[in-house]
Amino acid sequence: MDHTAKHSHNRIPISVSLDETMSLNDMNQAQAGNKKRLAMLSGFAVAVAICISFIAKGLVYLINLFTNLAFNHTWSVAPGNPGGHHYGLFVIIVPAIGGLIVGLMALYGSKAIRGHGIPEAMEQILTNNSKIRPSITYLKPLSSAISIGTGGPFGAEGPIIATGGALGSTIGQLFRISAYERKILLTAGATAGMSAIFGSPVAAIFLAIELLLFEFSPRSIIPVALACITGAAGHHLLFEAGPVFPSPVMESPSNMALITYSIIGIAIGLLAAGVTKIVYLIEDAFEKLPVHWAWWPAIGGLAVGLVGYFAPYTLGVGYENITHVLSGQMTLQLIVSLAVMKFISWAIALGSGTSGGTLAPLLTIGGATGAALGIAAMAIFPQAGINVSMAALIGMSAMFAGASRALLTSIIFAIETTGQENALLPLLAGCIAAYIVSYFLMENTIMTEKIARRGVKTPDIYQPDVLEKITVEQVLSDATVINGDTSVKEVRIFLEQQKDQQRNYYIVVNNEGIFKGIVSASNLFSMHHEITQPIQTLIKRKATVISPRNTLKTAVQLMASENVDVLPVVDRTNNSVLGVLSYKDILSG
Repeated sequence: MDHTAKHSHNRIPISVSLDETMSLNDMNQAQAGNKKRLAMLSGFAVAVAICISFIAKGLVYLINLFTNLAFNHTWSVAPGNPGGHHYGLFVIIVPAIGGLIVGLMALYGSKAIRGHGIPEAMEQILTNNSKIRPSITYLKPLSSAISIGTGGPFGAEGPIIATGGALGSTIGQLFRISAYERKILLTAGATAGMSAIFGSPVAAIFLAIELLLFEFSPRSIIPVALACITGAAGHHLLFEAGPVFPSPVMESPSNMALITYSIIGIAIGLLAAGVTKIVYLIEDAFEKLPVHWAWWPAIGGLAVGLVGYFAPYTLGVGYENITHVLSGQMTLQLIVSLAVMKFISWAIALGSGTSGGTLAPLLTIGGATGAALGIAAMAIFPQAGINVSMAALIGMSAMFAGASRALLTSIIFAIETTGQENALLPLLAGCIAAYIVSYFLMENTIMTEKIARRGVKTPDIYQPDVLEKITVEQVLSDATVINGDTSVKEVRIFLEQQKDQQRNYYIVVNNEGIFKGIVSASNLFSMHHEITQPIQTLIKRKATVISPRNTLKTAVQLMASENVDVLPVVDRTNNSVLGVLSYKDILSG
């Protein structure tokens, strides 16, 4: 039985004809095709970003319109001030009416409009192949505009992030693209929306990495970055130029001030953990109410209106509150009142499941708390050079870092939206402190708690793909090589004698040692074959080979694209078969 022989990388090489296989040149062509798809995906991302920039402007107009209708009784898209109403005690009813409308929209439209945007986008990425219902592209901004316009204490950023994600996902579903590519489009749309609202493209890119993509690779970062840049261009075209939150110039801090800002970061980290727990305790309380969930936003709206009666400045988006806090000119009493009352209003409204963003409230609460701690630190350490505006900036950024654990996003966002470059070191100190406290005190964040309760695990470690670190030659298995002219009967007898029936696949060559293909063990030992037929007649398809120097990630991609379980491993230097690579080898590696 000299036509059949064992072969491994320690034995004499067998010549291989790559003309009859998918060669590495074919793989290079496939990679070139992937780059073309990346270019196409980038074009889609830019198109989505252009659309979402105009949608962001439209959302702001819509919020202004509903605000003016609800509180000023005028038909205008000019910025409105819900705090200047003349309703008196009847102001309590206005947010409740908005909540009722949102509840009905969720009931008869889509329940997905509830919430503040980012957790919902994360869940669709992690569990639903990044598929979001197209109706969210108009239901989410409309419901959020009604909620905020009637006094809801939310920002516009959450709804536009959700809308951008829905638009990107919808485009991805219209065209024949993979779930991974659809995830990129969803993320591009979501972060382009954030960039369009705040003019913060770098922070939006980091948000994509830390909360949506959970990776950093050219395939994902190029489309997302282009979308964020486009969103920023849309911001400069459609909104006012300059920082979104203008503030006095902040000088570089002294060492004593830097220590103080770090302590403020620790305090804000503790507050972020408490805020997150309270929000979900309130949500749990709503779950126990003996009424249908569609009524919850109306009940939450009553609480918003009641708080708004005593503290009118808590109604609506309240971006101007952040600017006032950063100015350093507010009194301690007003700062504390803003922090407490805004938190009560926002926590109850968010817990009720209405539609709106959570970033602006977090920034307001954190900024006000930071400013209050800064004033206290100035009284205790008058020589430390504490700057109240700097303390407020650190407070708002540390609150976002502690509540979401989007560390880099929080730091860069604060710099981009205020233009305070000298704040980089204090922001790093404060946000790191809040991040550490949050990490040790909270298992989940304000962004992940809801989906974690549904059994969805959110990645929290970003590291290179292990399959990129290991090459094929490190894990390949020895192969059994069979002459294709040998009959099925002879091969079976030989394998039984050699006790070599445990392999799943065998390599087939011709008399000259030219590689012909592979035959599975199940096919070889099938009772449906004539035992006198040559083994080469059992080959079902053209074989696909791989080089020993390729990575396991390349091998997995090749297996997936060619729908094969094993790959013959071929040395390109002498065209020899070195062995085979199976999924089992990859997993063991």
